[in-house]
Amino acid sequence: MMLLAGCTEIKEPITADSEGFWNSYIVYPLSALIIWLSEAFGENYGLGIIGVTLIIRLALLPLMIKQVKSSKAMQAIQPEMKELQAKYSSKDAATQQKLQQETMALFSKYNVNPLAGCLPILVQMPILIGFYHAISRTEEIALHSFLWFDLGSPDPYYILPVVAGITTFIQQKMSMAGMNSNPQMAAQMTMMLYIMPIMIVVFAINFPAALSLYWVVGNIFGIVQTYFIKGPDLRKAAAENAGGAKKK
Repeated sequence: MMLLAGCTEIKEPITADSEGFWNSYIVYPLSALIIWLSEAFGENYGLGIIGVTLIIRLALLPLMIKQVKSSKAMQAIQPEMKELQAKYSSKDAATQQKLQQETMALFSKYNVNPLAGCLPILVQMPILIGFYHAISRTEEIALHSFLWFDLGSPDPYYILPVVAGITTFIQQKMSMAGMNSNPQMAAQMTMMLYIMPIMIVVFAINFPAALSLYWVVGNIFGIVQTYFIKGPDLRKAAAENAGGAKKK
């Protein structure tokens, strides 16, 4: 998340002559795709960034769905896992080995792979970070404008940074729906719910508007994606909130 938020120092422009696996096989192809699509839109680099953002998000959608399903499966067996942890609470080696065996048997019983939720993230992150680098290091982008802002300069009216922060908050809030985390994890997630939007706003104010545009489009796609993937959880959370409001 820190890398995506812009905590890496990027100075070297990306070209076909850029060396290294990262530059040659991830950043440059994405940069070339932005340029190609922008030229197809009549050298409109704003539309090019939007188009490539949507293409990447759609390509990663199956991985996101798999990640959500894996998370739901892990949530479903949490009560039984807590029972096992209470049953084998002793910290001696024999008891802990028994706990591990029983836990693996539980995973097998419900056909749950605890690592399945990590694989989609590991695949996504290089692509999303590479796209961030491609936008930052493609010199052609900085020479064009889109709507009211220059893509190579920060938004002068701070509209994109504010929208980026708001959409980040909404997406994270929606992603938390239906997650029955332990108190410590819930506190951490709540903290990040407020910290990440603030970080995004600060970065977006100081970074080129092209990156803010990327964040906004990606967040809006994420909001729509989360709504359809986690629809039942969101409706349940809304109903619970409405019920709580009526009781008050």
